[in-house]
Amino acid sequence: MVDGKNRSLFKDKPIKILLAKPGIDGHDRGVFVLAKAFRDAGMEVLYAGLLPTPEEVVDTAVNEDVDVVALSLLNGAHMTVFKKVADLMKQRGIDDIALVGGGTIPDEDKPSLEAMGISGNYGPGTPLSVIIEHVTRRAEEARLKKLR
Repeated sequence: MVDGKNRSLFKDKPIKILLAKPGIDGHDRGVFVLAKAFRDAGMEVLYAGLLPTPEEVVDTAVNEDVDVVALSLLNGAHMTVFKKVADLMKQRGIDDIALVGGGTIPDEDKPSLEAMGISGNYGPGTPLSVIIEHVTRRAEEARLKKLR
């Protein structure tokens, strides 16, 4: 969690998180559970809606000045779609918005996603407290980068 010296990063402005299910995946129950948990943890939550393109996800993240983009897929396309979002962010020079992932992601894909800068990659059954703590840490890292 945020330590005392960096707590001021979140004092006046809550963590802002964009939840996105890019690509072809209409399974949205989990993302709504996460949205409520993040909101209850004091975060400002935006939802990109169903089926946004990777370009729309990145555009929304930039336009809304979010701290974190949380990507979720259950259809097995994470290695393609998550990569496209990460690549677009790199191409645009965006390094002050954290990327986290989740959904149905095989363990063997997680190191590759981490190498792309997409952390977490939690699956169904992960305690919400673990996800919230991870997102909070990543938001802190993003805010510190924005201060540079």
